[in-house]
Amino acid sequence: MINHALLFKQTLLYTTLYLSGIINVLSDEVDLLELSVEDLLNVNVISVSKKAKTLNNSPAAVFVITQNDIKRIGATSIPEALRLSPGLDVSQINASQWAVSARGFNGQFANKLLVLIDGRNTYTRTFAGIYWENQDIMLEDVERIEVIRGPGATLWGANAVNGVINIITKHSSETQGTLLAAGSGTENKGFGALRYGTTLATDTTARAYVKGNIRDDSKTQFNQSSNDHWNKVQGGFRIDSQLTNQDTLTLQGDAFSSQIKNQNTLPTLTPPYQKNTLDYMGSVGGNLLLRHQHTFSSTSDYSLQIYYDSFHRDQTYFSESQHIIDINFDHHFNFLEWNDVVWGMSYNYNRNDFTKSAVVDIDPVSRNDQFFSTFIQDEITLIDDTLWLTIGSKFEHNDYSGFEIQPTARIMWIPHHQHRLWAAISRAVRTPARAEHDFNVLQLVIPATNAQQPFPTALRTQASPHLNSEEVLSYEIGYRTTFLNNISIDFTAFYNNYSQLRAAIINTPVFKKNHIEVPMSLVNKHKLQTYGFEISSVWQLFDWWRMDAHYRLLKTSYTKNHLGGVYSVSPQQQVLLRNSASLGHGINIDIITRYTDENFPFTTNSLNKTSVNDYFAMDVRLAWQATNGIELSLIGQNLLATQQLEYTSELFSADAFVERGVYGKIVWEF
Repeated sequence: MINHALLFKQTLLYTTLYLSGIINVLSDEVDLLELSVEDLLNVNVISVSKKAKTLNNSPAAVFVITQNDIKRIGATSIPEALRLSPGLDVSQINASQWAVSARGFNGQFANKLLVLIDGRNTYTRTFAGIYWENQDIMLEDVERIEVIRGPGATLWGANAVNGVINIITKHSSETQGTLLAAGSGTENKGFGALRYGTTLATDTTARAYVKGNIRDDSKTQFNQSSNDHWNKVQGGFRIDSQLTNQDTLTLQGDAFSSQIKNQNTLPTLTPPYQKNTLDYMGSVGGNLLLRHQHTFSSTSDYSLQIYYDSFHRDQTYFSESQHIIDINFDHHFNFLEWNDVVWGMSYNYNRNDFTKSAVVDIDPVSRNDQFFSTFIQDEITLIDDTLWLTIGSKFEHNDYSGFEIQPTARIMWIPHHQHRLWAAISRAVRTPARAEHDFNVLQLVIPATNAQQPFPTALRTQASPHLNSEEVLSYEIGYRTTFLNNISIDFTAFYNNYSQLRAAIINTPVFKKNHIEVPMSLVNKHKLQTYGFEISSVWQLFDWWRMDAHYRLLKTSYTKNHLGGVYSVSPQQQVLLRNSASLGHGINIDIITRYTDENFPFTTNSLNKTSVNDYFAMDVRLAWQATNGIELSLIGQNLLATQQLEYTSELFSADAFVERGVYGKIVWEF
């Protein structure tokens, strides 16, 4: 049996010794890392206050993943890149599906995290979460990913309960010329991307891209195929135009088609009361976004954004179609010199259509939902360059829980240029999803056992149209310091008090024609508290060598007599150590070691809580910049184990184990 703790210590020691010795043999011409510690803290972020503000001066737990970070770790998907952020739970479920959340409640259908791509909300009203396999953008075009842990509902609305992920792509003027990327490996069987950027007019630039991938099957516990391979093709474009000195216009869109294979075990009301099926799930979709920005002055501007998003998923136990129209207006201005105000309003229309099956019954099958909101937030300067108070609130109406108010108050204090302290109190809600209001799901059928129990028993979750929003009151404190020029430390402590959490209760059993049915309904019953801290640090040992370290402690206090299918208990402890070195002659190496504590997912097709054991994982990337336009890289993922269970399936699929993988990649820019 592998001693993971010893292996981790040895790896860290050997890595440090090796990289320390490199300095003696390098030539004078050494490639430098992209950003210094000071540069990292001065990166502008917009997700905290809907305006450009340096990360260092943002009163929130915010982390930025840059394009260079994404490239250097060899990420092939957004969730893989998100592993770099402290405080996030990122687990691979199978070849195509992921569980991503912040500060607990993780799962394939995690419903307390909001994800944006260039201002487009990727949240789905079906289950109040994210289809991560649909959000497969071209990673080479990502400028940065802003990750906020903690509520962001005042600016971004309901369901930004535990965090906001804002994926921002590059301006088309920064992607001129041609980029060709291709690779293959043991798990990533084949992938490639082609992007071309050009100038359409004096002040107008554009790009277009197409990409595709083929992902191999995962394995079961017994080293058999999980039958979950995935292939996808996606394309898109972006056009940016400087209409006048004060006006800019952006038009962009994407379209995709994917095929996901899954092996499901579905409950049935006839012997043998379960059926094994191969589900060839097809998914197609696309989006179109238009954004106009106008600048009145250096302290006043507005943005008007309209987008249309649509997708269709067809799988064994139901299919769905979504059509979304969203209109959003934001205005930023200064008032009385010490008030920096941001306000806005939005409207969202969602048309969703479903088909029924023997497992999932939906009533009504079609529905039109509308959402209205407005917000205002004021950053008040109390002492110039030293003390700021930010207060604001979101006012929102939806068709499920009615009117919601989500306020926040934040304070930032800079007693010294190397030290920053902040604190926040926020209220946020998670509004009910369509699945909770309108779905009846056959979860499990227990066969007849004996003469005293001659009929099978069916467990069915009923539609719960009276379910209300889940609520959280969150308290946070944070501290950032650069007490040495080459070291930064970012610390955040939090306490979250959740109420009105959904729970499943068993109603009176009823006898049907040939079985006993036990109906369950969802109610707002449970309370829960989470608390802990997150600490991240960057140590620039040399210009060519940087070390990042993250640690997260999360404690969860919950009612122990609840029924399954409510929420999961995320890992208490997570550790990440990253070494990045530019060794000269165009050679770069990155070594990432991760530790994830034991966690307890809850599944929707079982009343039993299953455990995922703690584990270590290591990824290594070695790259060579052969010429100014060609880079070759070799990436090893999950190198410490042949296969590893990171999360359990929440629907009717068998658990899939993530395998050790190696792939090579070439990127050619010209």
